[in-house]
Amino acid sequence: MHIDLTGRTALVTGSTQGIGAAIATGLAAAGARVAINGRRPESVDAAIDRIRAAVPAADLVPAPGDVATESGAEGVAELLVGVDILINNLGVFGAQPALEISDADWRRYFDVNVLSAARLTRMFLPGMIGRSWGRIQNIASDSAIAVPAEMIHYGMSKTALLAVSRGFAKEAAGSGVTVNSVIAGPTHTGGVEDFVYELVDRDLPWEQAQREFMREHRPQSLLQRLIEPEEIANMVVYLSSPFASATTGAAVRVDGGYVDAIVP
Repeated sequence: MHIDLTGRTALVTGSTQGIGAAIATGLAAAGARVAINGRRPESVDAAIDRIRAAVPAADLVPAPGDVATESGAEGVAELLVGVDILINNLGVFGAQPALEISDADWRRYFDVNVLSAARLTRMFLPGMIGRSWGRIQNIASDSAIAVPAEMIHYGMSKTALLAVSRGFAKEAAGSGVTVNSVIAGPTHTGGVEDFVYELVDRDLPWEQAQREFMREHRPQSLLQRLIEPEEIANMVVYLSSPFASATTGAAVRVDGGYVDAIVP
């Protein structure tokens, strides 16, 4: 299958590292013009350099700004014209005892993980509908379905994101625009390495720490390892393509079999 996104413009939020950077790299390799987003211009520039090293012909646009805020999202939108593919990847996570999650923490997780996606969808969906083509994907998590006891505020936000995706898919019905969620399983990123070491012995070598984490805290995984960001990106690139024209309103799993269900 050859995916060609030449002529399409994509915005990937939180794309300076981790899953977001892998998605941006994958879309650029498929020929899309990709806007790289992060809060700081210097981190955006550094990410662009790394992606260009991997994809020398990449057509990349810096789009710095904090899209978890209304003013930041508006600033990013002003930099871009005709976004065809919107990947709402920005998110925060962390372990915290349930009874110690404050009101401010609950609001922060909702603002960053849910409202940022709803806001950008509201901004870009009308243009996609007007052009009769578009792709919106919200990067969710297995935690949306199998909520971890150690981070229920994160699980709440990802469950809400599934509802946001399904609802906007109905708004886009019959327009040629698809809206989906991607349920990512436990994935190997720098942030996840820090999270793993919050839960296992920090003195363990990474490979041993990873195995310990999966055995003790994610035993449901059929993959029995952390997923690599590029594996998430492969699904996102496919869903961004014309080949996925009949997939909308879905919660597509790239979870390594973590969720013990036939369907989400």
